[in-house]
Amino acid sequence: MADKPIVLIAGAGIGGLTAALALLKAGFNVEIYEQAPELAEIGAGFQMSANGMRVLYALGLGEAIEAIAWQPSGKEIRIWNTGQTWKLFDLGAESVARYGYPYLMFHRGDLHRILVEAVRAEKPDALHLGANCIGCDQDDRKARLRIEGAEDAVGDALIGADGVHSTIRQTLFGPDDRSFSGLIAWRGLVDAAALPDEMARPVGVNWVGPGGHVVHYFVRHGALLNFVGILEKDDWQVESWTAQGTVEECLADFSGWHEAIQATIRNFQTPYKWALMRREPMDRWTEGRISLLGDACHPMVPMLAQGAVMAIEDGMVLARCFSGFGSDVEGALSRYEDLRRDRTARAIRGSNENADRFHNSQLGDPAVAQKYVDTEWQPDRVRDRYDWIFTYDATSVEV
Repeated sequence: MADKPIVLIAGAGIGGLTAALALLKAGFNVEIYEQAPELAEIGAGFQMSANGMRVLYALGLGEAIEAIAWQPSGKEIRIWNTGQTWKLFDLGAESVARYGYPYLMFHRGDLHRILVEAVRAEKPDALHLGANCIGCDQDDRKARLRIEGAEDAVGDALIGADGVHSTIRQTLFGPDDRSFSGLIAWRGLVDAAALPDEMARPVGVNWVGPGGHVVHYFVRHGALLNFVGILEKDDWQVESWTAQGTVEECLADFSGWHEAIQATIRNFQTPYKWALMRREPMDRWTEGRISLLGDACHPMVPMLAQGAVMAIEDGMVLARCFSGFGSDVEGALSRYEDLRRDRTARAIRGSNENADRFHNSQLGDPAVAQKYVDTEWQPDRVRDRYDWIFTYDATSVEV
């Protein structure tokens, strides 16, 4: 590591840790600064398609991941009030056959733990907790991370992986241009033993309806159901993953939805709600020796199941660019941004389009529902929407 750039990473989330692990395995020296005083289990479930799995397997995490993930047998669409169901496509064997890797569901905390352990196995003292980033600067030789109540961290490059409210982004480019989407999201975890029978099938499900939709799937080998419900509402505009609501509020928001949805909500461990903000893709997110990663530069509404996956891809591509450019830090970061800008912008736009696709005011009519599924979820249409995502190979992209 002695003759390679020292890379500072602000933020120890999924994207920051993936970047750190990929850089460490490539022989770079990495220091990670995380504002949290301890690594708590924040967040719930998320879906990992083949493009993300490809990266994690390349980093040597395949066996550990298989021990904590849940693999659905398929995916279904259901109508919000009647429960009418259509089987869509296989997510198990078909994903491996078509894309080379499985489609898996995780509890965010489980994957985070695996990444932390892998980073510490490469460099035990790489992670610095309780390090609150308050800004950054640079000169023609070094980048500096300003840390509240402590000395600056100094390195050859700085990566802001500090999330949707990124301090690094604000320091470089000012406040982001965000707008309320008109949507709020509810999330909760439910013990599998408390579920009604029809919610216990081993599939990922999208319930679609007028002004809202629900996605649910299992995590932790089927021990927990992860529930996310999104509604068109304007009475809550707090963009936070940790704002708690109440079961009574959530039930009221999903009044009229199928009893299986209502029964699931009644058994939430803790309900959380957050407002969904839309942001246009950034034209650029690199300035000299400082760049951004994940939600810090391409946050998106959670309609394409690609937010965390895009951050994982970022981490691998970033490491490949550093390997390809050697000591030319600015060249590596410029190339990284060039390789990621268009793809992540397309993911942002696709997420926004799905928000409209999932909410149809006429889905209570069985004839409309059938036509909706026959058009929007016809296999060729689905492949058009997702093949470009799943086939991408961040481990071999040309740098």
